[in-house]
Amino acid sequence: MSDIWIRLFQFFALMIIIYMSFTALSYVILFLLSLRKVLREGRLDKKETLEDLAISESTIPVSIIVPAYNEEIGVISTVRSLLTLQYPQYEIIVVDDGSKDQTLSKLIVEYGLVVVDHAIRKHIDTNPIRKVYKSPIFPNLVVISKENGGKADALNSGINLANYPFFCAIDGDSILEQDALLKAMKPVLAADGKIIAVGGSIRVANGTTIARSKIEVIELSSKPLVIMQIVEYFRAFLIGRLGFSRFNQLLIISGAFGVFRKDKVIHIGGYQEGTVGEDMELIVRLQRMIREEKLADRIEYIPDPVCWTEAPESFNDLRSQRVRWQTGLAETLYKHRKMFFNPRFGTIGFVTFPYFLFVELLGAAFEFIGYLLIIFGLLFDFLDPAVVFTLFLVTVMYGSFISSLAVLMEEMTMHKYPKVSHLVKLFFWSLTESFWYRPIMVIWRIEGLIVFFTKKAEWGQMQRKGISTD
Repeated sequence: MSDIWIRLFQFFALMIIIYMSFTALSYVILFLLSLRKVLREGRLDKKETLEDLAISESTIPVSIIVPAYNEEIGVISTVRSLLTLQYPQYEIIVVDDGSKDQTLSKLIVEYGLVVVDHAIRKHIDTNPIRKVYKSPIFPNLVVISKENGGKADALNSGINLANYPFFCAIDGDSILEQDALLKAMKPVLAADGKIIAVGGSIRVANGTTIARSKIEVIELSSKPLVIMQIVEYFRAFLIGRLGFSRFNQLLIISGAFGVFRKDKVIHIGGYQEGTVGEDMELIVRLQRMIREEKLADRIEYIPDPVCWTEAPESFNDLRSQRVRWQTGLAETLYKHRKMFFNPRFGTIGFVTFPYFLFVELLGAAFEFIGYLLIIFGLLFDFLDPAVVFTLFLVTVMYGSFISSLAVLMEEMTMHKYPKVSHLVKLFFWSLTESFWYRPIMVIWRIEGLIVFFTKKAEWGQMQRKGISTD
């Protein structure tokens, strides 16, 4: 190989080393920021307990919106858990988005639903509503049957029907811990209306026993693919979102569980139809609104409220999910590209938006190049062994080391996995991430970019076992 090619490969190797080192450093900084927030809040004197909030007249009533499309396996368990929440006043609005399975019929039978005449305010345009049902057994349970329009359209239909000033969006296959809504609303009450959106933590329910509508026994799944998703969620929520939340820079709240001030969401037009990542797109639009209208509003992530959801157990289902997430990320960043390095948006335009573009979105391409350089550098000996070792080291640091920090943060904050064996397993699998799990994620994220550029995005359907609450 000619000297020109060797120098070119060496140059690319150096660039990848710099990039991966910078990315790893950014995660360490986010970890330290998150750690400081956790330690500071741990020292605060909690003046108002959750028990006080549960009976307080000042606690704001909340509408819980559950979009459901072909969720016959899990929707009954989800609604059953919501009916047992510790919260003084709330309503549950299940939106059946034209399901082709038995989602609606199961709800009708389980809760004795009857058709009612119900005036629906048209704050946001949606697909036509077929019928509105109420439960004579549970007066706070309402079910909407509508023509299929996608998750965003279903959520907008729920917003139109909602009676209360805040709404909670939760997936139809998820289970809230009984005090999750109280914990999510506590900072809203403390901030006197200045917090307009709150995200909580998502935890993987696979392997966990849920009985009588609450978490009974927390266990780890025996499947490495599921365990790695648990570690990945730790990193995304306890390091990434907690760090960005500290400076009101949060750009995403999981669609599985989030609380929002209804009038602000209506003000910006509700959830955007035709988008793959409607949850992130809504948050970015709210952040734009805050800065364009020079508001003092905040969007927060707090780790305490926990929502349990079923994670993919097969490579095919996980691939479909991750390709969709990457496509949604690319779509949202492109749609709001006006924010990129725009002084009007302050640090969110100069720091957070570039971070999501160069690290979260394009990071997969840089990592892929790094893997190729390591492989070809070893096979064809055109890179110095020290350079190859450095590449390998920063790759492991970027993946496995950061994931092990995330496990540490979970132990310091939530301590949801009480057994020592749980921590041992989580640490062990987090250290293996760079050798199998992360390269697979890189390939699927690149596939997501290809899907975005070729405009072939689709949702796909995950094969679910369902979360039982019996």
